[in-house]
Amino acid sequence: MRTPVPDYLQEVLGGCTADGGAVADDVPELAAADPDRLAVALTTLDGVTYSAGDDDVLFTVQSISKPFAYALALQDRGLAAVLEVVGTEPSGDAFNEISLEPGTGRPRNPMINIGAITTHSLVGEPGLAGAARSERLRRGLSAFAGRELVVDEAVLESEMGTAHRNLALAHMVRSRGTVTEDPTVLVREYTRQCALLVDVRDLAVMAATLAHHGVNPVTGERVVGARVARQVLSVMATCGMYDAAGDWLSVVGIPAKSGVAGGILGALPGEVGIGTFSPRLDRFGNSTRGVRVCERLSEDMGLHLMGMAPAGLAVVREVGLVHDDGGGTAWRAVLQGPVTFSGGERVLRELARIGADGVDVVLDLTRVSQVDDVGRRMLLEGVRRLGLDGHAVSVVDPELMLVVEDVGTPGPAR
Repeated sequence: MRTPVPDYLQEVLGGCTADGGAVADDVPELAAADPDRLAVALTTLDGVTYSAGDDDVLFTVQSISKPFAYALALQDRGLAAVLEVVGTEPSGDAFNEISLEPGTGRPRNPMINIGAITTHSLVGEPGLAGAARSERLRRGLSAFAGRELVVDEAVLESEMGTAHRNLALAHMVRSRGTVTEDPTVLVREYTRQCALLVDVRDLAVMAATLAHHGVNPVTGERVVGARVARQVLSVMATCGMYDAAGDWLSVVGIPAKSGVAGGILGALPGEVGIGTFSPRLDRFGNSTRGVRVCERLSEDMGLHLMGMAPAGLAVVREVGLVHDDGGGTAWRAVLQGPVTFSGGERVLRELARIGADGVDVVLDLTRVSQVDDVGRRMLLEGVRRLGLDGHAVSVVDPELMLVVEDVGTPGPAR
């Protein structure tokens, strides 16, 4: 059979054709965009991408590059160094406002322009600047997309011709010592970052990489660490849609970022990556039809971050005594799905029911899709305590879910 997902996406687009707003007109190249383009793409966490509409049309990534530049800065410099100069609080202002924290003088967050320009300066090793840093960004965003991205030089030059406000913002942070390099060079390279060409399929893969804890689900490459991905998604959830972020989080409930070329990227942790494209923008600078498409996807597919199904309740698939062909008896628990704190707690409750009679215990992780660090520690502690109580414990773990990756130490005997 043919999967119905592409047909569903086409149906969603058909229900979101009514438009409003206008294309960005402050940059000549963006003002020339076809306002009727409309596309959507979804990428699953095992690397399958579905799309519909104008899914092969290239457009510049613009501000959607901000969370990925932030991710690279965090990966290159560490959280503490980045937080020292860029905050994480929603600004409540438009994307190009001067929004600095009282006292510290930090830009309020990396998703508004003044924060993004500052964040751009933190990508790469200290001392890396200009073309070398731009190449680090291009290669980094390409790794998120799973293919080589290129710069639209015409858009770059067009934007630089109208970059007066961004230049003023760069001079502001330079005057405070937040950045140390030439503001004109910094703004040009930041604008180059925004002029990378993508399509909606690229956006969906980039989003899925964040949703997949920093691992690109198509290439299998770890692009950034899981903690970095979590930090980026957190800031996207509260700041990614500018001064419409509160309405977006309550209605759509997906960490997201928009760009003035008409793209929207949404990343739902552990679930899916979403990309949409439609050039007409609302008063906040977000794609009008893109917002409606995301609202529809969230409602139809139950993708709201605050409405996810409780995985912990279903983590124990089977539990009880089993008998082997030799007449022996063992207590066996078959687990399934992801094991996080709630699932780990449920498993420990089941293990606590085992008496002190020395019965063998089998913990079967064959159906488990993921074990996070907390879940791993809980399961290993349960196995340890069973051993102290005199039970012989066998863990069926074909995917090595209980391997402690940081030190390469395997879990208990399999």
